[in-house]
Amino acid sequence: MNAFKYLAGIAGQSGYGSKTTAQQVAEGSIKPSSHRLTAIVTGATSGLGEETARVLAMSGVRVVIAALDLRRAEKVKEDIEKESPQAEIIILELNLASFASIKRFCANFLSLGLPLHILINNAGKMSRKLEYSEDNIELTFATNYLGHFLLTEMLLENMVETAAKSGVEGRIVNVASALHTLVNRNQFRFTEWIDPKSYNGPLYYAKSKLASILHAKKLSRQLKAKGANVTINSLHPGIIKTEISSDYRVISDFVHFMISKFIKSIPQGAATTCYVALSPQLAGVSGEYFADCNVSSCSALACDQTLAWSLWNQTRELVDRMVK
Repeated sequence: MNAFKYLAGIAGQSGYGSKTTAQQVAEGSIKPSSHRLTAIVTGATSGLGEETARVLAMSGVRVVIAALDLRRAEKVKEDIEKESPQAEIIILELNLASFASIKRFCANFLSLGLPLHILINNAGKMSRKLEYSEDNIELTFATNYLGHFLLTEMLLENMVETAAKSGVEGRIVNVASALHTLVNRNQFRFTEWIDPKSYNGPLYYAKSKLASILHAKKLSRQLKAKGANVTINSLHPGIIKTEISSDYRVISDFVHFMISKFIKSIPQGAATTCYVALSPQLAGVSGEYFADCNVSSCSALACDQTLAWSLWNQTRELVDRMVK
């Protein structure tokens, strides 16, 4: 979508555009059904994740908030229930930077005996300095990519079974970023992510988001090959006010003015997530990358099937070695 269409909020082929809100998407997507949908949302205690959880719950979806900060999760639940008394919210503890925590979360969720229709891998981390996860892996990579990879793997069988029994298509949503386009092939080395020799926080964030897109494209092909009624797509939510406003002090007034025209509110930023998770327009659509509620283009590197295969194999080897 060109800059004029973006600034004007002109709708794309989907009927939605850059100014569309998550609530508007949900109102045009949720239809009466004999099946109550269940969704897991990571990073739902603030920002885009909180808005996504709110809109899903308001629309009648049972929402599982996967959260590290349980106090904040309880506050989000309380706020949603005040607005939507019919909402069903479940809180389960999850630290995406810990393989052990991910295993506990999945065991706790599966013990509830609930179906799983939607998995939204939303949580994100950008470390300003080099930090390591509980498993001694660079924190941004561990949280944004590895944690969601393992979470998806451990819940995938439930999603496939749910879709087969209910006839309702399962959907996995990887929230990525347009920043993935900043990564070149020479910067994309698996071993260096785990234990960096030098560190650039925004670059490692961009690498983790590129990995999330490659993950979606690779898993999409696997799901299609096995005939599973589950899709997986990735997306760029847009430039969100809360994420870049703190940097305004270091840029010129002119650049500040220009960037501000492309900033989305949180309800607008969550729209593409809700579109990919809910819209009937996307039945059977998998392995795509979205922005502004429409199919968009990602980098050539993000479309490299050989790279996706290599990343998958290296990730699988690491996970199998570390997760007992």
